[in-house]
Amino acid sequence: MVLNTMNEVHDRVWRSATLREAEGVSEMSFFAMGTRCRAAVAGADRAVENAYFEALLAQVVRFESTYSRFLPDSLVSRINTNAGQGWVEIDEEASQLLALCNELNFVTGRTFDPTAGPLLKLWNWKANPPRIPSDEEVQEVRRRVGWQFVERRAGAVRLSIEGMTLDLGGIGKEFAVDQAIGLATNHRLKNVLIDFGQDIRVLGRPPGKPAWHVGLENPNSPGTCWASVAIDQQALASSGNYLRCFEHAGRKYGHIIDPRTGYPATTDCLAASVIGPNCTIAGVLATCALILGAKPGLDLIRRQYGFDAALYSTHGTVFSPAFDRHLVQIL
Repeated sequence: MVLNTMNEVHDRVWRSATLREAEGVSEMSFFAMGTRCRAAVAGADRAVENAYFEALLAQVVRFESTYSRFLPDSLVSRINTNAGQGWVEIDEEASQLLALCNELNFVTGRTFDPTAGPLLKLWNWKANPPRIPSDEEVQEVRRRVGWQFVERRAGAVRLSIEGMTLDLGGIGKEFAVDQAIGLATNHRLKNVLIDFGQDIRVLGRPPGKPAWHVGLENPNSPGTCWASVAIDQQALASSGNYLRCFEHAGRKYGHIIDPRTGYPATTDCLAASVIGPNCTIAGVLATCALILGAKPGLDLIRRQYGFDAALYSTHGTVFSPAFDRHLVQIL
């Protein structure tokens, strides 16, 4: 069954893959992990590029097959099915990923919590018509949410409460970006851009430019950018609460849930972009800033060594002190 699932993911991802070349850059795009992905390589031998692109697709297929909560045979689904029951064996990679979850849950003051899946299901932003759950429903579901209920030991994990779920949607894609860069390094590629749904990390630079340039989307005008930034040997993760949402009785409810309260985040922060050495951490910080709000979100990010941020809020844009050095243009 697991092999069949991986074969299905493999076929879907490979069918979506396209390759194009322009201005000295080879770019492969494909659809995986629920989003549009692309990998750009510059200044490399064609055979090395092709080998990397093939290895990258295989890596992404394996990653999605393992960690997607939507696939019944995935590791995450097996962990969730066994909630309140026995232990599930995991390998070194999964142990590393869960260790990161544990660390980031602590660093963010529980704002990041990969067990918030039951709340995401309750606040279903895709429902038609949308429904606002009662306070009693929210409190009942919250009993099954909390990273402190995740038990870990060497080579195994267990969700201690029946009905709990593990959802790595807030960290998995970013982790996959970091893996893709590690794979590029193993192939000795020098100039690479990885972009999995606005979670980005780069090596080197494109031909004729000092750095890779990336636009930051304007939450008040999706599809346009309010600024562009230059990044070199860094990651850029952006998060927003303005597209995946629903309206009810004149009020907008976003898809990002505050696991501490059980309710959708309703702060002044509309979008967050975080630059740093690691996409996994940058992505978590960006999402937590939306939950905390512009000022406390910026304070959280500034406490993390090597990370800078721009937060687009209802009161204007706020920056960490060193973010200016990345700005190319404010539009």
